[in-house]
Amino acid sequence: MQGASKIAFIGTGSMGRPMIHKLLDKGYTVQVYDKYPEASRTVVAAGAIWRDSPKTSAEGMDIVITCLPLPHHVLENMTGGTGALAGMHPGSTWIDTSTTDYHNTKHIASLAAQQQVYSLEAPVSNLSHMGVDFANVSFYVGGDKPGFDISEDALNTMGQISFYVGQIGDAQTVKLLTNILLYMAILVWGEVLTIAKVHGVPLYWMWDLIKRSKANSFITEQVSPFLFDGSYDHSCTLEIAVKDTQLTVELADELGVALPLGRIVQRRYEQAGQAYDIYRGYVIVNKLLEDENGFDLRISNFAALSKYGVNRSYVVPPEYIADQYGRLKPKVLEQYQSAERCKDYQLIELSHALAEFVTQTNYLILQEAYDLGEKMGLSRSLLKQVIRWSCGACWVTDHEEIFQPQPQAIAKIQQLGLTQTCRIPVIRQILEQFAP
Repeated sequence: MQGASKIAFIGTGSMGRPMIHKLLDKGYTVQVYDKYPEASRTVVAAGAIWRDSPKTSAEGMDIVITCLPLPHHVLENMTGGTGALAGMHPGSTWIDTSTTDYHNTKHIASLAAQQQVYSLEAPVSNLSHMGVDFANVSFYVGGDKPGFDISEDALNTMGQISFYVGQIGDAQTVKLLTNILLYMAILVWGEVLTIAKVHGVPLYWMWDLIKRSKANSFITEQVSPFLFDGSYDHSCTLEIAVKDTQLTVELADELGVALPLGRIVQRRYEQAGQAYDIYRGYVIVNKLLEDENGFDLRISNFAALSKYGVNRSYVVPPEYIADQYGRLKPKVLEQYQSAERCKDYQLIELSHALAEFVTQTNYLILQEAYDLGEKMGLSRSLLKQVIRWSCGACWVTDHEEIFQPQPQAIAKIQQLGLTQTCRIPVIRQILEQFAP
């Protein structure tokens, strides 16, 4: 451990708890507060010190970390007579790991500066809950550089790597543009599976084909199980996804970025937020497809090998596989193997056409992410690094130097007339935007 060693952690939910455990394991003193004291039970049992307010949790600490769902939660816990700022001393650092409205962060930072307190926004890479569990999370950090220097060791204890990207606002931009990659992939993959099911392509076989192709991504590889077992992934709520996509569109409006695919994504998540319990898993957005088409995308007797699936008590074995960039994923993923086979030549052709379509849409949404980041003033080289370390990373982003765009993949899907055989509203809109 280097630098600051005493940390207040406000927000002990499913994202915060694993990070607190990592800090405790490394020897940090951690004081915690949560609106719901029962959420802190396991970390207190592991050695964290419970405090009755944000203010008392911050007293005497070098760093205060907020890990909360929405902007107003951060404001409520940082300001006022019992807020954390009231307990912080000059030279200490506030880190907000939430994905929030950066205007809110700037407002709180201005109050912190009056007390000579450093402020950092440090949103966590996509699917941070799972990333923490897999020891693979990254932080995008914007704000006071001295605060980052004080906090870098703590950030790299909670995750694996952190990127200093500039001022407050820059880190939120990076998080939002990586989010849009992830959310787009979820929508397109759900509709590809819908097409496969309607046409008689075995879903498990289709999944295996995609994982071996250029269409593979974090979503197809690691999120699919939560669709196949009907759990919709308990690691992150629909509420967060609705908020993130709305913030992304608002940022695009502010910067004058067209973001056509991003707007399709936002509208679909908004629709899901109106249709379902917003505290369900965020992959429930694809239940819209299931309801619209009159079937589900389950695989019989399938259960995700994760506590975020149907088996909430599942414990992932602590064995990881590292790739060429040092990113980790659970070795348990190797256990997903299909016994299904597809021998129909026409269905195999259809499946390859769908894989090429997914690959091209991954490329197109990546360009929108770059447009958003560069309009904010971030360099392409920095954007490439943070995208590779986000859970939104995929084959296309990892092999961008050699990838050749495939606009013909869009045209082929248009020619197949698939929008006539099933309800696939996102793909239909993509075809309207990009088919020649």
